[in-house]
Amino acid sequence: MSRALAHEDVIIRCGRRSGLPLIVAVHSRALGPAVGGCRLRRYDTWQHALADALRLSEAMTYKAAVAGLGFGGGKSVIALDHDTVLTPQLRKSALEDLGELIASFQGSYRTGPDVGTGPEDMVVLRRFSPYAYCAPEEHGGTGDSGGPTATGVLAALRAGARHVFGDASCTGRTVVISGFGSVGSGIAAGLATEGARVVVSDVEASRKEAALASGYGWVEPDRALSAPADILVPAAVGGVLDDVTVPQITARLVVGPANNQLTEERVADVLAERGIVWVPDYVAGAGGIVYTLSRESANHSHEAAQKRVEGIGDTVTRILDLALSTGTTPLRTARRIAERRLASSASQAQAV
Repeated sequence: MSRALAHEDVIIRCGRRSGLPLIVAVHSRALGPAVGGCRLRRYDTWQHALADALRLSEAMTYKAAVAGLGFGGGKSVIALDHDTVLTPQLRKSALEDLGELIASFQGSYRTGPDVGTGPEDMVVLRRFSPYAYCAPEEHGGTGDSGGPTATGVLAALRAGARHVFGDASCTGRTVVISGFGSVGSGIAAGLATEGARVVVSDVEASRKEAALASGYGWVEPDRALSAPADILVPAAVGGVLDDVTVPQITARLVVGPANNQLTEERVADVLAERGIVWVPDYVAGAGGIVYTLSRESANHSHEAAQKRVEGIGDTVTRILDLALSTGTTPLRTARRIAERRLASSASQAQAV
């Protein structure tokens, strides 16, 4: 609970319609309004949901700062227990409850889809606040951000490959993607086009047929991290890299969009000690937020927004080069870049 002291706002509320726990965590507004998706998932306790919101909102602060965005970090969570039956009416009621809570922030916290929510859910939230991004295009949004997220990961992956293998091309390399949802499938398609040998995995067994039909290899989820690979792409849930799993990794490069991949920050040192280059998740996975905010907040064209997403590759190159030259990890380097930007913003605010 002490982590909450590092956050500007943490609100926990019982939804008056749904009766479900609602959490909004705002980590920082130093660079601008806090932004972070709405997560709807099952937790053992509401305290676990709170811990998730705190971690994810902090990661959003660094994601926005490293990406050069004028936004801070936040997160909202609708917490379900394992016995709750999520009927369509309960889902609608919970979203209406969250919509009211988001509206109370008057634009200082803004949201979008995350695990368990999608563009159609943003339509419900927009009835209460205009600050719900990624609604379907017919409702004035940019729709699913999975495509831009995949584009950003591919740019990060090429930069990482150039750093590790001396060549940005993935032709002939084996890439294991853990998570075959909208983002993972987009990454797989891009890599296959470049001539990579793509192997995928997902906890949803039903996705195996689609993967095989697309010409990809398949590995069971419990073997995904240890499968023979040149590059590993965590594209599902977080908390997958720890003292047990890291020694099993055969890949020399790990880069993917899953949030909070490390169980502890010191795992970044364990990866480095084993000669594995890990690109921080909040850097590699920033494509969705970069594209969405470029389009919906800055009113950039699709082409201009895509160019900003592809710039993630340049950011990764800068981080990896600095980490190598200073003898530190990419995680510490990315954090220093973000913290310098946050500190500079704070200094300017004090000067005013």
